[in-house]
Amino acid sequence: MTGPPPALTPGEPAGIGPDITLAAASSGGVPFVAFADPDMLRERAERLGLDVEVHNVGPEIPPAGAIAPGELPVVPLAAPSRVVPGRLDQANSPYVLECIRAATAACRAGDVAGLVTAPVHKGIINDAGIAFTGHTELLADLDGGARPVMMLCTPGLKVALATTHLPLRAVPDAIDRAMLAGLVRVVERDLRMVGEGVTAHIEVDAFPDESFTGRVARVAPVLDPATRTAEIEIEIPNPDFRLKPGMYARVGLAVGIKDQALVVPREAVVVRTSARGVFVVDGAGGGPSARFASLVTGLEDDLYVEVVAGVAEGERVVT
Repeated sequence: MTGPPPALTPGEPAGIGPDITLAAASSGGVPFVAFADPDMLRERAERLGLDVEVHNVGPEIPPAGAIAPGELPVVPLAAPSRVVPGRLDQANSPYVLECIRAATAACRAGDVAGLVTAPVHKGIINDAGIAFTGHTELLADLDGGARPVMMLCTPGLKVALATTHLPLRAVPDAIDRAMLAGLVRVVERDLRMVGEGVTAHIEVDAFPDESFTGRVARVAPVLDPATRTAEIEIEIPNPDFRLKPGMYARVGLAVGIKDQALVVPREAVVVRTSARGVFVVDGAGGGPSARFASLVTGLEDDLYVEVVAGVAEGERVVT
């Protein structure tokens, strides 16, 4: 492997996370760097009888290709209380979260290729007086992203969770249809114009004469390599619950506004040999005729296309 290695946080030190971390390092598979207490890992490796070379690294993290099978580089973070397998200790809860924070910072800095998290114990973290609902919410907060949604994925099915960490009897009251999320895909050439907060106009067949307004809440950081599109999430206020989950919609994004612009009707624009243009009425030669004029276009909507170059104001076009 070339490039930086992935990072792994072992999670609750008294749990199975350190065991999984050491087993992965001893397997000779994908090399990685752990963010953890190295002394705890050495003691656990001895207890498990695993031949893993645990050594400290930092501030520089070695590239993946420099990590040998059976070697476990560790960015050292000390657990304040001695770890006893199977025995939870509130004193180590801040350490558990600090490992995640440090690994996330390394991800954001590009020092590691990604982050794998082993299980944590939410109960003991909360018992320590720390408000904590899970990895998903913590990572979203550290990354400064939009409202997180946990998704369970298989090759044939993707399920997003509308609620988390609630007893079943409380779920109906927690489902909030007053704010729906719509997913649309934007082609690569238009992605530069779309960002969080951009206004979206939504139309659905159930209400053909109405338009609903939303805003872009999230833009996917990567493109689908097969379609060269990026998924964006649009939040749509739905106070009267008329929009239903599962509806298909037509979405327009207001990526720019110009007070003064030369425009032509969209229906007048045609494509000839990959060039967009219009037919301009030409009265030269004794009678009306039309000539094709290639256009450089700008902003456009359902009715009009902005003309940056190609025709002049006052020229007539064929519609």
